[in-house]
Amino acid sequence: MKPAPIWQYNEMKPCGVDYTDVEEVAAYDTMHRKFRDYTKSSEEIIRTLGIGSESIVIDMGAGTGAFALHASKRCRTIYAVDISAPMLEYCRQQAEMQGLSNIVFCQGGLLTYEHVGEPADAIVCVAVLHHLPDFWKMVALKRCHAMLKPGGRLGLFDIVFPPWDENSEAKIDNLIKACGVMADARLAQEAVIHVRDEFSTYDWIMEGVIKRSGFRIDAAEYGDGFQTTYICTRE
Repeated sequence: MKPAPIWQYNEMKPCGVDYTDVEEVAAYDTMHRKFRDYTKSSEEIIRTLGIGSESIVIDMGAGTGAFALHASKRCRTIYAVDISAPMLEYCRQQAEMQGLSNIVFCQGGLLTYEHVGEPADAIVCVAVLHHLPDFWKMVALKRCHAMLKPGGRLGLFDIVFPPWDENSEAKIDNLIKACGVMADARLAQEAVIHVRDEFSTYDWIMEGVIKRSGFRIDAAEYGDGFQTTYICTRE
């Protein structure tokens, strides 16, 4: 990572849950596997983005390796990028245990990672962009655009909100309750922290930021619990 301007947002500063905490990292997979099927979701991403045996992929916000570890078996090279050194070390250990040798581990984030390899065929960004305020979301996506080959694909998943209305408070309360049912009280508390302290934005802002960053939105799926998936192409 090259030195950042003094005015740049510090993405290394914990936003919400502190995933530089080794205990949080250790609990992450245990909690998330209660409601996420890592293999199924990874296969869906691979299929949708057209990732194949010769593809170069960047997993932006790789975390413990939910996607990178699986996708490494299906592509040429995958760059596992995360700001959390403990997260990357956990992912590295899992890769070694599985005998995976085509994962490049890089500490950095959407604003600081410098891609020095061949332009990527695809970038995957799962539940990461909400760590940045809206101004910096566009900076981040512009940087992703520059890392992709022309026609490269971007898979973006995050919590995205519809315009605020009289039902919004109830919907947020229901989201928090659902997290407790899907997993446990710990995940419910993470949902509280997410809404209160992190930077998920409105759908019309997110779509505008994506398009103005040089991407075409090929598909947008707004699901329950504000979970949103965008499939995009670098134009």
